[in-house]
Amino acid sequence: MISRLLKKLRVPFVKVQDSRETSKNKSWLQIIFVTSVGVTALIWGVRELKWLEPWELRVYDQMLRSHPAEAPDRRILLVKITDEDLKRDKWTLSHRTINQLLKKIESYQPRIVGLYIFQPEDNNLATNFPNQDNIISTCLFSSLGRDEIPPPLNFPIDNVGFSDVVADNEDDQILRRSLLFAYSTDKKCTTSFAFGALIAIDYLQKQGIEYQFTKKGDFQLGKTLFPRLRANSAGYQHLDADGYQILLNFRHPNSLADQVTLSQVLSGRVNPNLVKDRLVIIGTTAANLPPGGFYTPYSALPDQPAKMPALFIHAQIASQLISTVLDGRSLIWYWPNWVELIWVWGWSLLGTILAWRWQNPLLLLVVEATTLFSLVVICVALFLQGGWVPLIPSALALVISSICVLAYTSYQNQRQTQVIILQVEKQQEAIAQLNVLLEDKTAVPDSSLDFPPTVDSPEIKSGDLLLSGRYKISKSLGAGGFGRTYLAQDTQRPGNPTCVVKKLMPARQDTRFLQIARRLFNSEAEILQSLGKHHQIPELLAYFEDGQEFYLIQQYIEGHTLSEELPPVQNVQNELFVMEMLKQVLEVLEFVHQHRVIHRDIKPTNIIRCAQDNRLVLIDFGAVKLMQPPNIDQTELATVAIGTRGYAPPEQFAGNPRLCSDIYALGMIGIQAITGIAPQELYPDAETGNVIWRQTAEVSEELAAILDKMVCYHFSDRYQSATAILQDLKRM
Repeated sequence: MISRLLKKLRVPFVKVQDSRETSKNKSWLQIIFVTSVGVTALIWGVRELKWLEPWELRVYDQMLRSHPAEAPDRRILLVKITDEDLKRDKWTLSHRTINQLLKKIESYQPRIVGLYIFQPEDNNLATNFPNQDNIISTCLFSSLGRDEIPPPLNFPIDNVGFSDVVADNEDDQILRRSLLFAYSTDKKCTTSFAFGALIAIDYLQKQGIEYQFTKKGDFQLGKTLFPRLRANSAGYQHLDADGYQILLNFRHPNSLADQVTLSQVLSGRVNPNLVKDRLVIIGTTAANLPPGGFYTPYSALPDQPAKMPALFIHAQIASQLISTVLDGRSLIWYWPNWVELIWVWGWSLLGTILAWRWQNPLLLLVVEATTLFSLVVICVALFLQGGWVPLIPSALALVISSICVLAYTSYQNQRQTQVIILQVEKQQEAIAQLNVLLEDKTAVPDSSLDFPPTVDSPEIKSGDLLLSGRYKISKSLGAGGFGRTYLAQDTQRPGNPTCVVKKLMPARQDTRFLQIARRLFNSEAEILQSLGKHHQIPELLAYFEDGQEFYLIQQYIEGHTLSEELPPVQNVQNELFVMEMLKQVLEVLEFVHQHRVIHRDIKPTNIIRCAQDNRLVLIDFGAVKLMQPPNIDQTELATVAIGTRGYAPPEQFAGNPRLCSDIYALGMIGIQAITGIAPQELYPDAETGNVIWRQTAEVSEELAAILDKMVCYHFSDRYQSATAILQDLKRM
């Protein structure tokens, strides 16, 4: 009788518990928001300390090196004075040699000549040249430990540009910026124009394009604006932005411009068309002559010298200004700080959402790797358009946010699991006490065992007073040994949504019995409250006691049970249906079993196909059953140790259910779907005890092997986890 009396504990009851749908959504949004904002603030603070700057600059260098090679700038000709020139032809860099070179070049009618050779205080350089105004010379500012190098005496200061450039911090000393203008207190090198900028400006002026400075102080050539770098620009933090600096958009050194040597020009081995109307830049690449070279992003390439000659640096600057104005070549642009902050926060937000959606570490790892790859692709694509957007801060925000949410959810799940384990222990204790009460005939008179027949139980009518002041009964769904089930409207939630009300009537009314039953339902409700967080399990909305009757309010799942989809023999389901059904239910079991909870009564009538999104929902998580009248259908016997005949495995009937007991029941549903035969009608093998079913269906060996392993007679031979089955199904 005990097994029959425990039937009614199928669904929990207790004190009032408000709907958690709104609070759950609110909690989810709070976790996402707080985590993403906190991680973004952390990343931004670290960035402000310049700890991320070296990484960002290395990524910038790599993207710059990976930029598709452009055609050489045909407006520029480089005349190199090499070590070979000086050794083979015994040329010296006297004013006679340089004047001879200038005279030869002038005969080919260049537009502008940039003379990037230091001839301090030489008053014979380019003397008596008819177009001396078209020749630009150079000088060098003084700095700590170095004196200034004055320009040639016979060059007006308007035809002189300073040679100084700005490299990055002392750690890498890589030159990534152009210094266009600067102010000097030197006595002789007093120009404000950089050599590379001045030759480009003069070249464009010959074409009628003038330069100016806007009211905000920005440099403009024609209609093209060249915004200056600020202290916090792009990947730079607290940059020394003195002077007027822009990011140097390098051309690949191998395709910068046409190049000839000193020897070739002086020996007449140069095509005049390489010079005519071009910007000709003359300078030394000899290692033993000033001003030497500089590290650039291209220094890391194996086919490039460690340092790029200063001649090439100023040619890069001039080419950038000219091609930007005349060709629309993109400058390297970047967002304001507040836009970059939103960008980083967006990736942090995405990281929290991904971790919340995919809480399996391995699956999350795959998703995160794919997302990181997408981030890199986006950043590279933007860089190809000239945009330098933060990659390292965004990647860190994405990963750290995901780790934080994953750690939080893992902690919550562990904590939740401990709570459920504690509640299950309380359940077992309460059940044991109920068993003692039922078996002790001296403690409670037999007359107290007055089981009210379900059909005679008073039914709540539509229009009666609201249950708990909010639930209005609209329809009776049915009655059973546990009580009655109704549809109701929650009048205190927007839209008066439909919910399910289960009215539970304890089989005995004595104080001791009710006290233990109340503890049992409290424990059960705590378990259901945790399990209801899964989207394939009905949510527990509320539970309360009223007049020694107990009410459970659950989410209403509109749809039909899986039993309506299980066919007769002549119209069995195909393998795809069975596999999809197994996957959906296994995903629920994976979640349930992680919390060490055994369903104990998996069968087609406890699986609902949701009409809204077609998902399968697992219902009826009553791990314990309240007492039930003795005249119920014998095929539905169920206690904590007993399930439905045909679906429950042997160890469950013996009172020792395990996690794999649920796997057995689901396997039997799969066999029923593919054979059309109810589990009760299948017979076991006399020697092994395993169900004999294969000869009744056409099924692939892979799926049959999975089903066989799910329904092995002995629990140790079965799959021990839902995850293992899912992995085997995915391999198919």
